[in-house]
Amino acid sequence: MRLTQDAALKLFTDGDLLALGKRADAIRKKLFGDVVTFIIDRNINYTNVCQNECKFCAFFRRKNQRGAYLLTHEEILRKVQETVDAGGTQLMIQGGLHPDLPLAYYEDMLRLIKKNFDITIHSFTATEIQHFARRAGLSIVDTLKRLQAAGLDSLPGGGAEILVDEIRQRISPKKIMTDDWLSVMRAAHSIGMKSTATMVIGFGETLAQRLEHMKKIRDLQDETGGFRAFITWTYQPLNTALGGEKVSAQDYMRTLAMTRIFMDNVAHIQGSWVTQGERIGQLTLAFGADDLGSIMLEENVVRAAGTAFDMSTRKMIDLIRSAGRIPAQRNTTYEVLKTF
Repeated sequence: MRLTQDAALKLFTDGDLLALGKRADAIRKKLFGDVVTFIIDRNINYTNVCQNECKFCAFFRRKNQRGAYLLTHEEILRKVQETVDAGGTQLMIQGGLHPDLPLAYYEDMLRLIKKNFDITIHSFTATEIQHFARRAGLSIVDTLKRLQAAGLDSLPGGGAEILVDEIRQRISPKKIMTDDWLSVMRAAHSIGMKSTATMVIGFGETLAQRLEHMKKIRDLQDETGGFRAFITWTYQPLNTALGGEKVSAQDYMRTLAMTRIFMDNVAHIQGSWVTQGERIGQLTLAFGADDLGSIMLEENVVRAAGTAFDMSTRKMIDLIRSAGRIPAQRNTTYEVLKTF
């Protein structure tokens, strides 16, 4: 029977941590057995210039600020070549909201990549899509259709943070609000473009607000079926204007388990070694996660906030295997390419 929001909040608030983990793990095991997947990809940040200036972000720069950059298409193609050479199957291209770039910049980038490489482009957050649409004077759907025609395959879930406007107005007042984010995802799903969904915890939000976020994703998934996976990250406070403390590993694990238990219509739950490190990343496999995300040949945003963990294919395989699971490399659609 589906867990109601009230029952879920009681479980989230009062449930024993290990019991929550056990319940989440049982759901995972029923769905996926002992297979745990990962993907080899690269996160290419084409620019750090951003007009949103979010308080929790250590990565962005203003347009004429020292350290501001915009990659040329040639530089991006070089990074794609390195990704393919390393066995990568996916690109996650994301950047700040640059005030000057036309939609054609992104369309040309996508066409160039697809012309030269057979690789999946899982790129641009909902925040970026809305920004592109506004600059081009187009609807969200028409913008997505143009990007899809140029080579965009699917959308990552970034920009969601906490889908509660009270929190968003405090931490990123210039950024799109909850209904905007959900509308972009609904539009993408309506043209057959799948996506992932994310949640970032640690902004001082309550457990009820985290659950509210999960409920909005679950409701939209009931409507569209377009979310492939859900990923929970933790806010990294170093070097940010917002500051604050990192959430504890226990808080993260409790929330992760709850995503598996509550979001019964999203197949894949990803554990985050990128923000948690290898050992906690490994522990997520006992708390409902069936996927450990990406080897990530390049990552800049979390690193800018003072958190950096390195991963290799061999290390990932050993991490999964030593947790008593079967490691498998997947592609963007979660099709297993190779079992180790």
